[in-house]
Amino acid sequence: MSMRTLPLVFINLGGEMLYILDQRLRAHNTSEDNSEKGVWSENDRKRVMNDIVGTMFSKAFMDELLKPQQLYSHRTMKTVLTRLAHASIMRLNPASMDRLYELMVMAFKYQVFLCLRPKDLLLISYNHMDTIREFVKDTPMAVNQVDETHRKIIETYSSFTEGELQLLRQTLLTFFQDMHVRVSLFLKDQIQNPNGRFALTTSGPVPHGTDVPGLIRIFDCRGREVRRREFPSGGSYTSSIREGSFELHGNRVIRLGMNMYTVDHPEETHTSRAPSVKTDGSPNPLAKEELNLLARLMGSMKTENEPKDESGFRINLFNTDKEEEEAGASGSAEESLHGVINIQAMQDEQAASELARIAGQFAEEEEEKKEEEEEKPENPSNNKGEELLAMMDDL
Repeated sequence: MSMRTLPLVFINLGGEMLYILDQRLRAHNTSEDNSEKGVWSENDRKRVMNDIVGTMFSKAFMDELLKPQQLYSHRTMKTVLTRLAHASIMRLNPASMDRLYELMVMAFKYQVFLCLRPKDLLLISYNHMDTIREFVKDTPMAVNQVDETHRKIIETYSSFTEGELQLLRQTLLTFFQDMHVRVSLFLKDQIQNPNGRFALTTSGPVPHGTDVPGLIRIFDCRGREVRRREFPSGGSYTSSIREGSFELHGNRVIRLGMNMYTVDHPEETHTSRAPSVKTDGSPNPLAKEELNLLARLMGSMKTENEPKDESGFRINLFNTDKEEEEAGASGSAEESLHGVINIQAMQDEQAASELARIAGQFAEEEEEKKEEEEEKPENPSNNKGEELLAMMDDL
């Protein structure tokens, strides 16, 4: 496992989060000032972008992040990104944050899959930082912070060998391997299967400077080519005419790390899980939207009479409050990944007392384990996450 993966994960997931929040805030934006109560203005949007970018790229925070360390779990990473999202006047409830995190991870995962070679992972980060720089171009201090981070990333990763970059890629793939959330934009473009897994083609350009597969060359002991043998490659490959990675789907070119929300996709950026089983026979009001891929994550619909949080504005990543409540009731994103099933059945008195006795034994064992763990030294990875959160609070 690479010890240098965390900075790239944080920067790229943070970049995807800024893309989504910027699009969402623009959808709620109706005026240049605060003339309309309860509606995000352009000044509010700029303030949110500046505050989040200022916290995300602060010198002390980045210096700590760039130290060699293990990659965080999804739970810890989501906690850090939630704190980052709340660094400004904006507030997200847990259900909206779960939805936001799922979309961020799936977008970054797809970009990693598009990398023709491990070195292209750096292109994703560079393109994210270029777009973030545009978000705060009117704030020189924030621009300087992004520029300084860009310089440190180049300084840190430009000297990596192909083997180190490949190890970094493998660490990222391990981080992504259990995430298979369906995104309607990807489903519509047929780059994601209904089960949430991406459909990768065996055709297209090969990495820059690499030969098209299908030819075996045999050399003698002096390094001279003595004969050639061709074999079917199983795909239609072409030579890459330029440095960098692009993927063409329909009439749309996807470039690594670029903001896919700038193009008008009014009903295509929704994440969904497998539909839940209903036993009451009532129709599911969201079924039609899921089947037709018309559920919107980044839609322009406004919710009426939203309660205003005292500490800042509230932003909802669902179309309606009803969807938000249903998502919150259905559990967190992590629970859905592991397919947790709760079963409750009626028990007779004897069985109930037996279960209570067994539960008591488990409780005693848990207490003993807890006491043993308290005596052990703390996990350095958890300490690192707590240090970053504390540092973020101080900014």
